[in-house]
Amino acid sequence: MRIHFIAIGGSAMHNLAIALHKKGYQISGSDDVIFEPAKSRLDKYGLLPTEMGWDENRISNNLDAVILGMHARMDNPELLKAQQLGVKIYSYPEYIYEQSKNKLRVVIGGSHGKTTITSMILHVLNYYKRDFDYLVGAQLAGFETMVKVTEEAPIMIIEGDEYLSSPIDRRPKFHLYKANVAVISGIAWDHINVFPTYADYTSQFDKFIDTIENNGTLIYCEADVDLNEIVTQSKANVSKIAYAIPAHEIRNGITYLLPEETALKIFGDHNLMNLNAAKLVCKQLEIDEAEFDAAISSFTGAAKRLEVISADESTNVYKDFAHSPSKLKATIDAVKGQFANRKLVACIELHTFSSLNKDFLKEYIGAMDKADEAIVFIDIKSFEQKRMEPFSEDDVQQAFANPKLKFFNDAAKLKAYLLSLNYKNANLLMMSSGNYAGFDLPELAAALKR
Repeated sequence: MRIHFIAIGGSAMHNLAIALHKKGYQISGSDDVIFEPAKSRLDKYGLLPTEMGWDENRISNNLDAVILGMHARMDNPELLKAQQLGVKIYSYPEYIYEQSKNKLRVVIGGSHGKTTITSMILHVLNYYKRDFDYLVGAQLAGFETMVKVTEEAPIMIIEGDEYLSSPIDRRPKFHLYKANVAVISGIAWDHINVFPTYADYTSQFDKFIDTIENNGTLIYCEADVDLNEIVTQSKANVSKIAYAIPAHEIRNGITYLLPEETALKIFGDHNLMNLNAAKLVCKQLEIDEAEFDAAISSFTGAAKRLEVISADESTNVYKDFAHSPSKLKATIDAVKGQFANRKLVACIELHTFSSLNKDFLKEYIGAMDKADEAIVFIDIKSFEQKRMEPFSEDDVQQAFANPKLKFFNDAAKLKAYLLSLNYKNANLLMMSSGNYAGFDLPELAAALKR
């Protein structure tokens, strides 16, 4: 098979390109810019384009397929050439389905927790040396790539994103996988640029349930009121299994699953609910509760999900991918609940299209109330890049309904302020789907200790 990737530098795209290369396919690709770690990883396998930019001469009838990334535009010259020649064009979720249509497909959907639930399942399957393919949205310890596709594996575990599939395919990705076993972790409005109302957004999950294969299984979070209503009203011919927070207790900063008192390396109500979802999926894959608990005790979390940057007897520094209101609140609650006697300094970078939308900003009301020091950072360039109207400090304080909240739009001033604080018996939580305008978080954590 000869496959060309348009916008090969994307997170999922470059991982799929590597996976297909390992499968023996002939892979080529293009992009206008490729950042690390994709650049080095593509180069390692000889897949890095020799020149950046688009060139319609890369497209010919010799190709079996083109896989189109979301980063490409509809007027991309390589896309137009492929359309003109009639070369088969796939979005990457479409191609993932093509690679897995003869397997048992487990699809993890929801506004939050997808990566963590998927990672937990992969960890348990790997622990028992089960053969499986996968697609996950973060780099995991013990897994070289974020995508694996083979002929032999009987199952595929897929993180099912609700964002659009490609510039020419406006369907949410998770509608294309046709799950045999599906998870919905909860619903919290996101992607306002695509789903302008909450009703538009929630309807995608209703449609997702309808895509589950006949007589399939839906595992869902019963704590989510709106999700419960959607599941209850759904007429899909699927088995419905609800989950909640498992019995547990916290002692000396460590969470234990009850009744067996299994010590965990993760914490927080959302992580515990994620764990229960993963446990129910693994039960569908013939891994019982005792086997699951034995494996999950060594799970340390997915990259950027409450990831420990540094830790000592009085101060932990975490980074987390949290960016939406529900994720922000859940992450703050988790750290504060686990270390009730420590001060919490929490900093969020507003970076996504939704979070930089003035109409959406009010969704953050009360999200940082449990933080002892609440800080919001926006790189002023983010507004310029997205051609959006900048916020003032007053706009942010009013939206969060937190008059003590500090606001920064200059990375150097933010860093100076963070370094000026006293971290004795205190934790620092840095949350962003961006990079704080180039912040080196390990360097910052080391400077705090000094």
